[in-house]
Amino acid sequence: MAQQEPQAIERDLTMSRAMVEAIGHEMRENDEVFYMGEDVADYGGIFDSTEGLLEEFGRDRVMDVPISETAYLGAAVGAAQRGMRPIAELMFVDFFGVAMDQIYNVMAKTAYMSGGSVAVPMVLTAAVGGTYNDAAQHSQTLYGTFAHLPGMKVVVPSTAYDAKGLMHNAIRDDDPVVYLFHKRLMGIGWMPAPDGPKTAVPEEPYVIPFGSADVKREGADVTVVTLGLHVHRAFEAAETLAEDGIDVEVIDLRSLVPLDTETILESIGKTGRLVVVDEDYLSFGVTGEIVATVAEERLAELEAVERVAVPDVPIPYARPMEDEVVPNVDDIEAAVRSVCS
Repeated sequence: MAQQEPQAIERDLTMSRAMVEAIGHEMRENDEVFYMGEDVADYGGIFDSTEGLLEEFGRDRVMDVPISETAYLGAAVGAAQRGMRPIAELMFVDFFGVAMDQIYNVMAKTAYMSGGSVAVPMVLTAAVGGTYNDAAQHSQTLYGTFAHLPGMKVVVPSTAYDAKGLMHNAIRDDDPVVYLFHKRLMGIGWMPAPDGPKTAVPEEPYVIPFGSADVKREGADVTVVTLGLHVHRAFEAAETLAEDGIDVEVIDLRSLVPLDTETILESIGKTGRLVVVDEDYLSFGVTGEIVATVAEERLAELEAVERVAVPDVPIPYARPMEDEVVPNVDDIEAAVRSVCS
């Protein structure tokens, strides 16, 4: 199914509504699709990720589960191995450690260890990110952790349009897909979103291919590669920098596995300067991977590089301290000015 452009669409959706619309469509089309997780039925997901699904599909297909991530993710993996298409939600990505064996040793490796004879067509969704003072065990993104482990596709939407197209693709994929949505972008009332994630969304289904980064803002001087919430912070920085004559190109990765290196390298060929922005930890993460990839392929064209990420400390609870470690617009602006100096 071809990807559609959003220009002619008259309605706007929040990211949570766009995700639910895609899930609902796939559940209507395929009886093997079901949703399970903590507080996803009656509550509708604490970040509105399943709002309204219980009323339409009932408790056999929208299931609350006990607080036992190992048990219910194991059940989801088993159902997928038997041909169903479960969507299992981790309330917070930080809880993945409880079920790491099911995720890394079973979900991700079954296809390889069965010689391709057993697929695991499931989606593991999880809320990620900080900026609302929920401390070290509820505020990480862990993008790099999942992207580092082979056997899983990893997607991170930043707008409602992308969220819907990526979700359709995730549910239809025959491989396990980790779908990480940032809480700040969902459009829920008690956690205001920045301008940008609420976008025009077609009513009909469409897919966005994995490994297709999106140039969200074209520019000639500096390439900013980022994802999730920080796409919008990069936009804001780019608007300020434009007033000083610095033209920033913003690339939204949209998926980490597969990674669209071609779009990144094409942009570097134009600008020669790279800033990678990430809400994950600095060491051994996305920022280092992107810089290394560009250095391996286009070192001669690379004039300057900066990384903007969370320093290697747990996310603090206190608001001023959290604000200090999570990259903000000023941090991005400073990094861009640095590579231009």
